[in-house]
Amino acid sequence: MASTSGTKGPHGVPRPPSRRFTRSATKVVELPNEEGGVDSEIVPSSLAVIVPILRAAMEVEEENPRVAYLCRFHAFEKAHNMDPTSSGRGVRQFKTYLLHRLEKEGEITESMTNKSDARELQTYYQYFYETRIRDGENTQKPEEMAKNVQIATVLYEVLKAMVPAQSIEEKTRRYSADVESKRGEYEHYNILPLYAVGVKPAIMDFPEIQAALNALRRVDHLPPIRHDVPRDGSTHPTHYKKVNDILDWISYIFGFQKGNVANQREHLILLLANMNIRNKAASEELDDETVDKLAAKIFKNYESWCHYVRCKSNLRYPDEHDRQRSQLIYIALYLLIWGEAANIRFMPECLCYIFHHMCRDVYGILHGNVDAVSGEVFLKAAESDELFLREVITPIYEVLAKEAKRNNKGKASHSNWRNYDDLNEYFWSDRCFKLGWPMNRDADFFRHSDEIQTAHHGRSQASSVPGKKKPKTNFVEVRTFLHLYRSFDRMWIFFILALQAMIIIAWSTLGPVGVFLDTDAFRNVMSIFITYAILNFLQVSLDIILTLSALKNMKFTQLLRYFLKFVAAAVWVVVLPVSYSSSVQNPPELIRFFTSWAGHWGDQSLYTYMVLLYMLPNIVSVLLFFLPPLRRKLERSNMRLITLLMWWAQPKLYVGRGMHENMLSLLKYTLFWIMLLLSKLAFSYYVEINPLVEPTKLIMGMSIDNYQWYEFFPENETHNIFIVIAIWAPIVLVYFMDTQIWYAIYATLFGGIVGAFSHLGEIRTLGMLRSRFESVPQAFSGCFLPGRSRKTIHEEVDETYGRRNIAYFSQVWNEFINSMREEDLISNRDRDLLLVPYSSSDVSVIQWPPFLLASKIPIALDMAKDYKKEDDSELFKKIMNDSYMYSAVVECYETLKDIIYNLLQDEEDKMIVNHICDKVEWSIQEHTFVKEFKMSGLPSLSEKLEKFLTLLRAEDDKLETLKPQIVNVLQDIVEIILQDVMLDGYLVMENLRLNTRERGQRFVNIDTYFTVNKSVKEKVIRLHLLLTVKESAINVPQNLDARRRITFFANSLFMNMPKAPKVRNMLSFSVLTPYYKEDVRYSIEELNKENEDGISILFYLRKIYPDEWRNFHERLNDLKVESDEDKNDFKTQWASYRGQTLFRTVRGMMYYREALILQCFLEYAGDNAIFSGFRTTDFQDKDKKGLFEYAQALADLKFTYVVSCQVYGAQKKSKNPKERSSYTNILGLMLENSALRVAYIDEVEEAKEGKSQKVYYSVLVKGGEKYDEEVYRIKLPGLPVEIGEGKPENQNHAIIFTRGEALQTIDMNQDNYYEEAFKMRNVLEEFRKDHSGRRRPTILGLREHIFTGSVSSLAWFMSNQETSFVTIGQRILANPLRVRFHYGHPDIFDRIFHLTRGGISKASKVINLSEDIFSGFNSTLRNGFITHHEYIQVGKGRDVGMNQISLFEAKVANGNGEQTLSRDVYRLGRRFDFFRMLSFYFTTVGFYFSSMITVLTVYVFLYGRVYMVLSGVEKEILQSPIMQQSKALEQALATQSVVQLGLLLVLPMVMEIGLEKGFRTALGDFIIMQLQLASVFFTFQLGTKAHYYGRTLLHGGSKYRPTGRGFVVFHAKFADNYRMYSRSHFVKGLEILILLIVYEVYGSSYRTSLYLFITFSMWFLAISWLFAPFLFNPSGFDWQKTVDDWTDWKRWMGNRGGIGISSDKSWESWWDEENEHLKYSNIRGKLLEIILAFRFFIYQYGIVYHLDIAHHSRTLWVYGLSWAVLVIVLIVLKMVSMGRRRFGTDFQLMFRILKALLFLGFVSVMTVLFVVCGLTISDLFAAVLAFMPSGWALILIAQACRGCLKGARLWDSVKELSRAYEYVMGLLIFMPIATLSWFPFVSEFQTRLLFNQAFSRGLQISMILAGKRDTDKNDKVE
Repeated sequence: MASTSGTKGPHGVPRPPSRRFTRSATKVVELPNEEGGVDSEIVPSSLAVIVPILRAAMEVEEENPRVAYLCRFHAFEKAHNMDPTSSGRGVRQFKTYLLHRLEKEGEITESMTNKSDARELQTYYQYFYETRIRDGENTQKPEEMAKNVQIATVLYEVLKAMVPAQSIEEKTRRYSADVESKRGEYEHYNILPLYAVGVKPAIMDFPEIQAALNALRRVDHLPPIRHDVPRDGSTHPTHYKKVNDILDWISYIFGFQKGNVANQREHLILLLANMNIRNKAASEELDDETVDKLAAKIFKNYESWCHYVRCKSNLRYPDEHDRQRSQLIYIALYLLIWGEAANIRFMPECLCYIFHHMCRDVYGILHGNVDAVSGEVFLKAAESDELFLREVITPIYEVLAKEAKRNNKGKASHSNWRNYDDLNEYFWSDRCFKLGWPMNRDADFFRHSDEIQTAHHGRSQASSVPGKKKPKTNFVEVRTFLHLYRSFDRMWIFFILALQAMIIIAWSTLGPVGVFLDTDAFRNVMSIFITYAILNFLQVSLDIILTLSALKNMKFTQLLRYFLKFVAAAVWVVVLPVSYSSSVQNPPELIRFFTSWAGHWGDQSLYTYMVLLYMLPNIVSVLLFFLPPLRRKLERSNMRLITLLMWWAQPKLYVGRGMHENMLSLLKYTLFWIMLLLSKLAFSYYVEINPLVEPTKLIMGMSIDNYQWYEFFPENETHNIFIVIAIWAPIVLVYFMDTQIWYAIYATLFGGIVGAFSHLGEIRTLGMLRSRFESVPQAFSGCFLPGRSRKTIHEEVDETYGRRNIAYFSQVWNEFINSMREEDLISNRDRDLLLVPYSSSDVSVIQWPPFLLASKIPIALDMAKDYKKEDDSELFKKIMNDSYMYSAVVECYETLKDIIYNLLQDEEDKMIVNHICDKVEWSIQEHTFVKEFKMSGLPSLSEKLEKFLTLLRAEDDKLETLKPQIVNVLQDIVEIILQDVMLDGYLVMENLRLNTRERGQRFVNIDTYFTVNKSVKEKVIRLHLLLTVKESAINVPQNLDARRRITFFANSLFMNMPKAPKVRNMLSFSVLTPYYKEDVRYSIEELNKENEDGISILFYLRKIYPDEWRNFHERLNDLKVESDEDKNDFKTQWASYRGQTLFRTVRGMMYYREALILQCFLEYAGDNAIFSGFRTTDFQDKDKKGLFEYAQALADLKFTYVVSCQVYGAQKKSKNPKERSSYTNILGLMLENSALRVAYIDEVEEAKEGKSQKVYYSVLVKGGEKYDEEVYRIKLPGLPVEIGEGKPENQNHAIIFTRGEALQTIDMNQDNYYEEAFKMRNVLEEFRKDHSGRRRPTILGLREHIFTGSVSSLAWFMSNQETSFVTIGQRILANPLRVRFHYGHPDIFDRIFHLTRGGISKASKVINLSEDIFSGFNSTLRNGFITHHEYIQVGKGRDVGMNQISLFEAKVANGNGEQTLSRDVYRLGRRFDFFRMLSFYFTTVGFYFSSMITVLTVYVFLYGRVYMVLSGVEKEILQSPIMQQSKALEQALATQSVVQLGLLLVLPMVMEIGLEKGFRTALGDFIIMQLQLASVFFTFQLGTKAHYYGRTLLHGGSKYRPTGRGFVVFHAKFADNYRMYSRSHFVKGLEILILLIVYEVYGSSYRTSLYLFITFSMWFLAISWLFAPFLFNPSGFDWQKTVDDWTDWKRWMGNRGGIGISSDKSWESWWDEENEHLKYSNIRGKLLEIILAFRFFIYQYGIVYHLDIAHHSRTLWVYGLSWAVLVIVLIVLKMVSMGRRRFGTDFQLMFRILKALLFLGFVSVMTVLFVVCGLTISDLFAAVLAFMPSGWALILIAQACRGCLKGARLWDSVKELSRAYEYVMGLLIFMPIATLSWFPFVSEFQTRLLFNQAFSRGLQISMILAGKRDTDKNDKVE
């Protein structure tokens, strides 16, 4: 076909660009030019097909610019034909850009050739084929061939577009046919180039890979698959599909996508290969046991599901000899379903349903072999490769999408829409089979709650007729605090009954023992069972009430169970009180009537019988509790009889059955909780309850008449019950909360003990490391060298064994040390002192690292110099007593001898050296050393040797110029030895008859190039260090992080670590990192950009890490980096490795691959290679190159790293510089790291039926030569992230591209270390070990090191808190409590277990906000097992600024609020045994509820006391002589302050620091933390937890809160802090402050220190909540910033809001946003909000009766008048507001008159009140205290009733009143800050307080915050 495209045709004829193309006046698009190749990377998604053409143009441009031009021209024409009107997004700009480029290149390239374009292209095509494809086939790698085949294909396509087919030469056509045939062989591949020919990578030669491939390619005897019959009815010979393997065959039947098939093919091959090598020796035949194991693991959940829903499994193998192939077909089918399931992967039982039916189809095909319709013995291929997606996945996805829309972006109530769990649990019932197969679209499952679908179930034909709301499945997430009782009812019942029993015992005064001896008292105690019945009735009622929305979806048996449970509970509520009353001596008539029916069962024993009968189920439960195997068996059984018996005990559910630990684990955590509960109950009884009983009795007996207000319920009639409530309420709250304190104490103790037994902290300092370093190589060999068992007795004395150990150890140790040097943690000198020589064969002693031998030589010299005895035995004894000194001396002597001997070229010189050495060795042997040699000459000899070695250390190119100096020094050395050291040195010359005068000077002819050799240079450096380091190297390395890593690595070798297998036999694993839009790598502009204080990130980092900055420049000098561009590149790397960037994370994770390559080298290299060293091995050598390629291939087989960059595709096409930079940096990471893969969601515009629609793909790319290469592309049913939470959806779309049997989840703020990566083989072995009986783990928990702790005191607090949680906290959770879950990263998942059970997280909107922990819940509910291991650690960054930390705490508190409502927590709470349930509660949601109770206790206590003070009853009680000595209340409340001050969090922290760093360090850290006001910080965060947890349960409003992971050195403005903390802290802090003031002013306080301690803690709480954000705000008390902050805040307060105005610009916008949660809250939440607001009215009610103007009146009129005053004030304010609005502009005079009248009226009224009514000044202040809270209450009530007030047009008034309150509140908070800012020393003190940790390390934070520049010379190095 002739082409008519181009500005100048290929034949040279000028013409317009295209027939239909009209040039529009589009602005030229300025696009960034990345080496000229940008055009292929900015192609709009709708034109994606032209990307290969543009890339081909880029590749050939250097060789033939004209051909490149023709390719671009063809791309332009193709783009224009695809979208002639340029309607697609970004198409017009792209076409314009490309056209301008073509115009520019056309003229330039035309002059470069004399041939026509067609001839030029055809000639080049032939040349390209012959050189790159034909000749390259046997020399190039598959990836290079794939690129060349792609280019050749493009070139031929362009050629065909330019010239008619008949004009193409025969030779060219032949070449193109060959290229076409090779296309399938040369496609871009991920890890395995399965179909490539020619030079294959080493991985394809592995026998296990070949075995897996051969097994999958056994497709003989499978039914053939035929192409569709032609529609025109013409008869053609039958064409069958070419089937390469089992996966092809399945995909042709069911219509799976090619990308999915290719992906799962590689996935399955790698799985089989890795498992096969462990089951049998290397063989090209797949072992049956391998397939059996894989099938058993993959289908375990499916088989369990079939068993549960009572259907027969479709995994059938009638033909036993072909069983392996059938199993592989079923496995491949499951993986293909899973790989294309998209969001449905979160619904594992839905996948089971799909697989069940498709498996049946496969079985029918395999063993029926007859087409169901035609009856023929072949199969017709699926109509398209998207059939499965279209017909199976998309309909289910659409149901999910519609439900997600009902969610209203997380604002709708959970009960109004069905989440992932609801839809998945539909498949837990056999009614799911009503869906049929193929699935019936008219089935109830597909009909959405907002519509009824028409009879024709076309996807686009659904009508929008409203339908009934779909019921939830099994559970409803109702937003209420009652979930806490419902989920953990056994715990609450236990505590309530214990409280009741203790009160009864204390009331009886008989004591805990005496009560059992007294019949009446014991009978009273027995009344707890009535309470039990009532509480049980409450629980059953809650079960029904909270499940109302799901009842319609339940089976009859479930409904019957609820009904019978309710009836039974109701009956017991009646029976137990009646039978109890029958034992009372004078029961009421009604009771007598009922009891007469019961007869006289043993007279008064009826109640006892009833209790025994009632407790019978509990007794059975206790018996089963001690028989966990039996209980496990019963719960998992599907026998109908057992199911019937278990039916009453618990509802039948697919998950949560048989979650019982073995007997040993059960006994451990039972003992833990029995000890804890005994301590708690004893404390509660003797400290909280018993002391309070006597005062309570006295108060109840008192007569109080003198009330100071109008009393509605005189206390005499009610036994002062309100006073009793006011006193007891805080005590009861403390009683329910203090278990959390006891848990913290016991967890700390047990965690410390477990840690000590795990050998944690045995090597915690460098001194400890030195003392045990000799045993480190042996411990290393025991952990890491497979096949090397414990040494035999013979081997213990065999020195070669020790040398080999050290040789192996040195490989890893030196790589570890070198990695720290490359990370700039240590200097060159530190590195040289820490390195261990690879080979010790040159010297007779073991060579230890120089830091162990430092100063040993100088000390030995001093000892020798001062030695005066004639016999040298004592001198040698002293030296040999110190093994390190002996090694140093011998090594120095032998190495020096070796260096000098090899340096010399004259044989005579060598003979002299030999003679000297023989003399030395003979004298040592004969013990005459001190007689033969003069010790006084040794110091001068040492000096000359130092100078000699210094010259030899010079750079290689300077050695020749230094040769004369070296000769001189060498001659001096020999002269000193012969004349000053040896007694008979002069005889040496004579004996050898050497005449210097005749023969010339000696020691002149030397070979300086001898030292150029790397190993010799290392010897010289080492020897120089041994001689010159005179001080002890106790401070090597100086960097604290390097020290920590070295000591932790050495310590971990002695911990309980599984032995590493061979690399070939290890479990394969992947690492998955989700990424959104975080920093990838800092640019030089970002680093140098200054903030408002003149501080840049680079300047800040230089001050924070001064030693690392120096080391960095030392490294640059070594690399000889000269250009500024290169220096800037290195700077951005250095800074990015110190931030929380993707760059840092990728570097850390790629250490896994480096470690695997080294491990492989150690295993397969011979001893010679080992002794020569990994770094010194020449891998270009043919044999060594093969080993290196083998090691790389094995690393690829075992390790895959996938980063899920969700928006990578959008960043690629974006014009935003920041996003474009992210794309470039991610691409750079891929190009640099060959094992890195990036998965992203690609949005493509496709035309369908004339309309453009968005289509989404999961795409996997890897780094090519210059750009990314697409490996797999799998179409999605829709945009996945619209359905659920962003992060889990991001993980889920990429998980299909991971490989291996294990999966490590790593977050974007994490790092890894080389030495820790080496332990991965060991930790993966935990999956193969039996733990806790015969169970194997499903999640391995790893410890983390928080690397952000050094930035500031806040970062240090957070780091310590987080460290204690990820170490001692999770240690105790895993063992003994057995309730560790998944708390984020870096846990390692059993990948196959989780991919068949819903994935590694849950994703339902809002409810799964804390998505990570839900994967732990899910794993546990599905009988998984989670462990924790501390011999390996991963780095983690944390938030470092106050606002960042608060956002993080808010996010976690929100997440815990949602967890409280979730079905997972409910099921775990109900299915765990009692003690494990307690562990679960107090380590998850219970911690947050206890935090809330702590705050609530303060409120209840203060409001109770204010009630007593204002009513006057406290005065009456205090004046009573019998109440003078009571301190019970104060003692009981003291425990509350322990929680409040953050001591709960400090306890584990101190224990962990003590364990790992020593208890002296721990005590010091604790004191420093208190001095840095850690208690203020923890008290403040307590408020954050309580506020967000409570608000989430009341109103919702949970959302992901991005905290930002940057460096926080900036000053947060007052308005920012006010916005963030106004509702969570400031309002509450002011409320507590007002309560304390009212209590102090109107009441008399106990004058005891204990009472002062309690009130102090409350003052401390209020002040912390009000001022902590400013205290921890950099420059928070700088005067200028304070002035600026006030101006900014006033502007913000005054700005008007509106649509589009953000909350940081206007108070009104912020206020609307802050109250948004009430808009979507349910009626219960709003009602509770209104009820809580009524507490503010107590101030007005109480205070007005204390005003002097009230004249001691106690009538209700006083209170009524106060309301009249309040209403009048509000009306006046409204009038002023209206006047300002209406008259302020046009009628200014009227407005002034109105204000004057109001002022005169106010003065008149006040005068009358003062003169006539007796108003006083104190009354005015009291009135403010009285009326301000009432106004606030009105605002709160108005906010809850927003809709009504808007209708009544009162909303604006509420808003203005709120603004006034905000002004007052802001002013009250701002005044103390402004006052303190007056004093300069306050700001300086604050800076030291904030950054004290940094100051102690020599930092200059004060300079940073002042914005000054350091002019020191050291800083000019930049």
